[in-house]
Amino acid sequence: MKYWLRIVLVAVMIVPTMLCRAQDVKAIADSMKRQYAPDNSTAVWEVTAKRVGGAWTLKGKMDDAGNKEALLAELERQGVKYNDEIEVLDAGWAMVKLSVASMRTQGRHAAELATQAIMGTPVRLLERAGEWYRAQTPDDYIAYIPSSSIVKKSEAQLRAWRKAQRVIVTAMQSQMVADSSDGAEVVSDLVLGNILEYRGEAGKWIKVATPDGRTGYVSRTDVADFDEWSQQAFDADLIISTAWAMLGGGYLWGGTSTKLTDCSGMTKVCYFANAIILQRDASQQALTGTRIAADSWRSKAQKGDLLFWGTRSGRVTHVGLYIADGKYIHCSGMVKYNSLDPQDASYLSTPFLSISRIEGKVGSRGIVAVKNHPWYFGN
Repeated sequence: MKYWLRIVLVAVMIVPTMLCRAQDVKAIADSMKRQYAPDNSTAVWEVTAKRVGGAWTLKGKMDDAGNKEALLAELERQGVKYNDEIEVLDAGWAMVKLSVASMRTQGRHAAELATQAIMGTPVRLLERAGEWYRAQTPDDYIAYIPSSSIVKKSEAQLRAWRKAQRVIVTAMQSQMVADSSDGAEVVSDLVLGNILEYRGEAGKWIKVATPDGRTGYVSRTDVADFDEWSQQAFDADLIISTAWAMLGGGYLWGGTSTKLTDCSGMTKVCYFANAIILQRDASQQALTGTRIAADSWRSKAQKGDLLFWGTRSGRVTHVGLYIADGKYIHCSGMVKYNSLDPQDASYLSTPFLSISRIEGKVGSRGIVAVKNHPWYFGN
């Protein structure tokens, strides 16, 4: 009788232990995700755990082998037995071949526009999804891009591209034409920030090649040497003049080019003109740079600072660029300027939350100089 009583008592103790273990494994994975991959728009951490026999089977997808190793090491440290079936996504590399390519939240054209990538942008391919790829851009943003918008590149081809002579479009918009005669056929439209390989010169023209090998000519006044361009110092005047050049342009949710843009897309375009890569979304940009209290704008705001607005609960929903004397430029319905001064006729009453200064913080988290980004330069 005592023997069977012991069996029952052991069984009663095992059940809550197993339940606790289930909660523990989920808690470990959730804690690690918050630490290593807190933002779903910049990292893939899609992991599930199911108990099979005396061990846990881990399934799912991650985009970073280091993050996977960290999770497994923590499980081992805590004595969790597991079977690893987690896939680390890797489908190679590609470059954007269109002047502007749209990237969506899902692999279908009817899905919401998430962001855009422009010609000459290297993208890391994570996985194929039919005629789409889940891909990551140099600002770490992850979305789906049509295979027709990119050309795949091997590691060797990318290394060669990084060492090749390149030019970058510095005009707001331009064209690549088939030959150096006036009225030549258009090969591609071009926008600010497009990167092309240099192929030679012909009078007022520069011969160039697109990432997919199309060749043509662009006006030499519309481009600059990419290596020299990337070395420029912080220039608030250039950032603001780029924004002014976009004045009156329309709004497009997910837009990040001089064609059409959203609020954070506009700030990204303007800073990229100064060879600086910002994070994609306003809520991400608000966490970068030197934070300055919103109510100190009169005494502390400087030209080029990022200004953030949002909800009364503090959620960031909008960003603009400070000019001077309370004036700022932003994209809301269209690219326009307004004022922080309640006494100004152009004042907007949306809750003003904070200021971020990028100057002096290039190289810190979320703010990368193009010259230091390994996707553009390096081995």
